[in-house]
Amino acid sequence: MKLRPLSFLIPTALISGAFGLQSLTHRAPDKSCLRSGSSSLDSLYEGNNGTFASAGACDHCHGFDPAGLASVDLEGGDINVVDDWRASMMANSAKDPYWRAKVSEEVALFPQHQQEIESTCTRCHAPMGHYDALAEGASHYSIAEMLADPVALDGVSCLACHQQLPQPETAQHTGHLFFDSTPHAYGPYVGPLVTPMALYSGYTPEFGAHISDSKLCAGCHSLVTETIDDAGNLNGNMFVEQATWHEWLNSDYAQNGTSCQSCHLPQLPKQNVVIAAGYDTPPRTPFGLHILAGGNTTMLKLMRDHKEALGISADHEDFEATLDQTIENLTQRSVQVQVLETSRTADTVYIDVLLRNITGHKLPSGYPARRVSVHLTCEDPNGNIVFQSGGFDAQGNIAGESAPFEPHHQEISSSDQVQIYEMVMGDVNGQKTNLLNRAATHLKDNRLVPQGFGYEGALYDTTEVVLGIADEDFNHTPEEGSGTDVIHYAIPTNGYNEVLTTNIEVYYQAIPPHWTNSLFETSTPEIEAFEGMMQTADMSPQLMRTTNTTIPAYVGLEETRTSRVWYSLQDRRIVLRAYQPGTYRIYTAGGQELWRGALLPDQNVEHVFHAAGQYFVVCTFRDGSREVLRPLVMQ
Repeated sequence: MKLRPLSFLIPTALISGAFGLQSLTHRAPDKSCLRSGSSSLDSLYEGNNGTFASAGACDHCHGFDPAGLASVDLEGGDINVVDDWRASMMANSAKDPYWRAKVSEEVALFPQHQQEIESTCTRCHAPMGHYDALAEGASHYSIAEMLADPVALDGVSCLACHQQLPQPETAQHTGHLFFDSTPHAYGPYVGPLVTPMALYSGYTPEFGAHISDSKLCAGCHSLVTETIDDAGNLNGNMFVEQATWHEWLNSDYAQNGTSCQSCHLPQLPKQNVVIAAGYDTPPRTPFGLHILAGGNTTMLKLMRDHKEALGISADHEDFEATLDQTIENLTQRSVQVQVLETSRTADTVYIDVLLRNITGHKLPSGYPARRVSVHLTCEDPNGNIVFQSGGFDAQGNIAGESAPFEPHHQEISSSDQVQIYEMVMGDVNGQKTNLLNRAATHLKDNRLVPQGFGYEGALYDTTEVVLGIADEDFNHTPEEGSGTDVIHYAIPTNGYNEVLTTNIEVYYQAIPPHWTNSLFETSTPEIEAFEGMMQTADMSPQLMRTTNTTIPAYVGLEETRTSRVWYSLQDRRIVLRAYQPGTYRIYTAGGQELWRGALLPDQNVEHVFHAAGQYFVVCTFRDGSREVLRPLVMQ
């Protein structure tokens, strides 16, 4: 893929100019101590590293209020932002054992690029350590430096967001962030009460409209990497490893004002909340919850179970609240699934299944290991499985998944085919890779696109779809921008003609086995530590949505693929006749369009195929619905 010089891509100035506008003039008093509490582990570090204060400095006022007056909802429930945050992936981004293992893998394989790899990764995973080092004149920042700085280990902490300046007009990415070099904390409220915060923390609160703008998230939730070739050299190729911000821009959500914060920091719009404990501050509305949930239940469970070893302050209750919100995101606010149509013949059951993305970005988005898959089963009345596509084994492998990766399917007719929505990276030789620094091209990207997604214009350059086949159903139900895909199942029944119950389940997997298997081929202390945690980890995929339908028994009448189109085949001739007006298109198996034309009620259309092969017929009717005939095989 060739990247055009778009306004939202990486600036020519790299790390040297990334920090911001002014040199540092402020050093807050050093408070390098732990808050008192039930244990040191349950407490947050309270201090600063010169540029940023830690989350512990915010906890006194914005954490749990023993008096029950501040940070509570209308029912008196605790909604303090610090405890909500502390069990999130953001809070633990620098302690994430999988991230540490992956960074160590890349460094072990490409030691000549250690400085660039670690410095790039810490921009987003430990921004308060990274940008403090840059403010002091450093050109790079290492994992070793991060481990020695408790403020850096706060991950994406309070001031990693609230000390950011408004993004420049040319939105940055790959961790190029801009921070205020003076002690200001920007928030969403006009006219904040300055004195308490300034006296206690040394920070002056200030209204900043940019805090509620999706652009605040752009810097880290878009990542462009440079490719390492076979000789171990950076070859100048820029690879879009993730583009969540650009996906949002290329959607209806950006146009209707639904920001990243709308979903990931959901607001309580009708509740006045006192936001500072111990001070007579006016209640504020709306109040944004700071659970910061995404979709990664796997890593949240692993960090919960190993929080002592990882030095995580969140308690079990904090993690359970974050997991509950994450599961709710996946099950209620991610995808819809619907059976559009069913029919059957003497030997085949036909089922059309529609999936609709209801997030503001691709599904799944972010780190390329993540994937969504569809598990379909057909069972007889006794619960015996007649057909299955996409089941999991105990290790989380998907049955029938092809190597090196499963292709995108428009039709599934065999149990060794499964629909997996994912992005697959290829190296300079076009071979699949799980190494970010080797990634040079997208071998596959059939992730469900958001509603309103378009294929024209500058934004498509970083959000391209790579299906490998022609699939008119993808993002075209009934027209471009639907954010949907239709899977056509043609299920062999092998002579079974009785009633069938079909169950369709959609699953999310954050870390599939083939990603960890390749990781464990390299040995580093970080990889070994993660592998040890994996021995007892819950790696089961997360169920997102499910639906089912009943297929009536076959009664001996020869059915067609659809009640609205009749067709017959003789030698290499097809005759089509529709019962409703519409259009048709006929394709080769490779996606080349052969013919198109109008369908008029009760009028025949005839075509002769001049070559043997497999062909597809797609009929579109005036109401926007689409019917796909079962594959036509010409001998």
